Amino acid sequence: MPNAPAKSRPDMSLGLIIFDCDGVLIDSESLCDRVVSAELTRQGWPLPPAECHRRFLGLTFADIQTAAESHLTRPLGPGWIDHVITQVTTVMAQEVEPIPGARQALEGTAALGLPYRIASNSSRAEMDAKFTRTGLAALIPQDRIHSAYDLIALGKRGKPDPDLFLDAAAAEGVPPGACVVIEDSLAGIRAAVSAGMICWGYAPEDEGERLRQAGALPFGSMFAIPSLLRPLLHGSA
Repeated sequence: MPNAPAKSRPDMSLGLIIFDCDGVLIDSESLCDRVVSAELTRQGWPLPPAECHRRFLGLTFADIQTAAESHLTRPLGPGWIDHVITQVTTVMAQEVEPIPGARQALEGTAALGLPYRIASNSSRAEMDAKFTRTGLAALIPQDRIHSAYDLIALGKRGKPDPDLFLDAAAAEGVPPGACVVIEDSLAGIRAAVSAGMICWGYAPEDEGERLRQAGALPFGSMFAIPSLLRPLLHGSA
């Protein structure tokens, strides 16, 4: 796979890099799949972790609850989401590791003078556990973290809707067209495209064709992020 997404907007003035969390900075998706599989199995829907990954990658637990209740034809109860978040947070605090190159991507972006924010469908409690265990917390101030659950409380939605990315851009004071989003899920890519942002799709294991078809520009290594950003910043791409 080419390791350099093409610049698709020659006149773009780069103002903000928005990183997804899970699968981009934090290698958390298999752990989350394991917890969700166990919880759904306990409720009577025995989905293995791989199937949870296929069905629910990039979605909020609210979306997962809706899917489960539709399948089970009964409610899971008002406390199910909080219960799952607690289980996931505990596992993350004990086991999660960073994506290779995540630290270098953040540090390299900052070294280029580019601001970055994190926009995730994860809760703040989950992200706190992930960033603390992996040592990335010092690079990510709390006021630069955007959780879908903060927006859901305001009547908005997480990915695949664009609200989360638009919230990050508004907080930075830059237009959507000046943002590059780093994503790995189809839900996240659809959100970025709907927001009118450039999206780079992290695809370390294949050519990223599914991500390309969804509207992302695939790349294969988080270590490459600074070198991919540099020509955009200097207008030489």
